[in-house]
Amino acid sequence: MKRLGGLWPRVTAFENLLAAYRKARRGKSSRPAVARFGLDLERNLFELQRQLLDHSYRPGGYRLFQIYDRKPRTIAAAPFRDRVVHHALMDPIEPLLDRRLIHDCYACRKGKGVHAAVRRFQGWAQRYPYALKIDVQAYFPSMDHALLKRKLRRMIKDPDLLWLFDLLIDSAPPSLEGPRPFPGDDLVDLMEQRGGLPIGNLTSQFFGNLFLNDLDHFVQQHLGITAYLRYVDDMVLLHRDKRRLWEARDAIDGFLQRERLRLHPRKVLLTRVGEGLDLLGYRVFPQHILLRRDNGYRFRRRLRGLARSYGRGDIDLKDVGTSVAAWLGHTRHAQSRRLCAKVLGSVCFVRGAVQDVDPARGSRRRLEQQTGEPPVCQPQQEHHR
Repeated sequence: MKRLGGLWPRVTAFENLLAAYRKARRGKSSRPAVARFGLDLERNLFELQRQLLDHSYRPGGYRLFQIYDRKPRTIAAAPFRDRVVHHALMDPIEPLLDRRLIHDCYACRKGKGVHAAVRRFQGWAQRYPYALKIDVQAYFPSMDHALLKRKLRRMIKDPDLLWLFDLLIDSAPPSLEGPRPFPGDDLVDLMEQRGGLPIGNLTSQFFGNLFLNDLDHFVQQHLGITAYLRYVDDMVLLHRDKRRLWEARDAIDGFLQRERLRLHPRKVLLTRVGEGLDLLGYRVFPQHILLRRDNGYRFRRRLRGLARSYGRGDIDLKDVGTSVAAWLGHTRHAQSRRLCAKVLGSVCFVRGAVQDVDPARGSRRRLEQQTGEPPVCQPQQEHHR
């Protein structure tokens, strides 16, 4: 496999840094840090270019916060200046490294994504009777830095690129998981162990695909499981023989331990495809696709939060419409018309008040309306949805 080199001039070119700035600010131009960087854009980009060229660049500190997406996740937000560097690094390099990945790796790749992965699985489900779903326990917090750097060196020979990759990896905030012992470790190994990558970085998305690329090739080529797909650390294998799938699970577990990772013990599921499989927010059957029930519940909670913000005057209907359109774009890949009607019909938008319909009781809670604006959900009056 030929290693990549000679790309450093493309990464540090002013035109590439300018394009990286434009991508990094997309959808965030009103934020103070982004606005400050843009006020003296040319000087900031030339300074960033100088620091990259003479290796004096150092990443800033991360801002940590939690989100809840079916489970709590700690997100690490890099400073805007560093996000410009992430784009400048990955834009020229990622398309070249992407060719080393298997076809059925679907996360954060052009032409792939959630819906392509779901369609791929459904096509296989019409041919194979059994599916095995597994994932890695605490994938990003457990990713070993030394192993990741070794994998990068098998693909890249440019010392400047490797310097920047190493710098970004080493700047990751300490993992809350802490080092995990594996067979053969001693106390010194554990003390020197560095691991964990921030969820949310552009570089982390790429590292998430790269780190398990060896496993992908192992499953398809060594184990001979061709009906195999991966989305970050979620893996699905299909076969005609249940025993082959259990054997594959054991082989994958052994392979992961050599990568200092473990399968999640409570997230191993072998099922008949005809019973449906929960996959990336959908319940997928061979002939049809449904949304997961919790997807509707979560969006209804979000919709009620938007209704409260609209009632206070913090947002307008354009902001609501953007959120609704994004959710409907997700639902249109499933048989979800009734669910959409139930969720969208459960909340009314009234300036100065919020009206919630409780679908279980059919009742409507009315708050005092402080303006003469009609509620958005009244069909007999002219309104916007």
